[in-house]
Amino acid sequence: MIDDDPELQHLVRILLSRNNMEVIAAANVAAAVKLLATPPLPDLILLDLMLPDQNGISFLRQMRARSMFDGVPVIVLSALVDPQQIREALDAGADRYLTKPYIANNLVSYVLDVLSSGRRQPS
Repeated sequence: MIDDDPELQHLVRILLSRNNMEVIAAANVAAAVKLLATPPLPDLILLDLMLPDQNGISFLRQMRARSMFDGVPVIVLSALVDPQQIREALDAGADRYLTKPYIANNLVSYVLDVLSSGRRQPS
């Protein structure tokens, strides 16, 4: 999970641990890059778009440019609800987009769905 809100990180950790998932969190892109440099790669990335050191869409594009991340799905969790912003995130390689605040069950459902179905195929 890449999000600078420690309370949200804690909540997501609790929600997903109830479903036997481990959450590793980074508060910014620099910390995420360090985590992603050490194998194994995560099964899924939850990504906020408004990060303190870099725009999440920019990071997503950089990540998608590297083939090692081809199989890693990304769910964007963002307070940005503008349809153009959502389209930009999906076009940059996000597999799902969930707006904050979200219902806890929706987050768990999105995560379980993406983990079972894998990356979305570009249209």
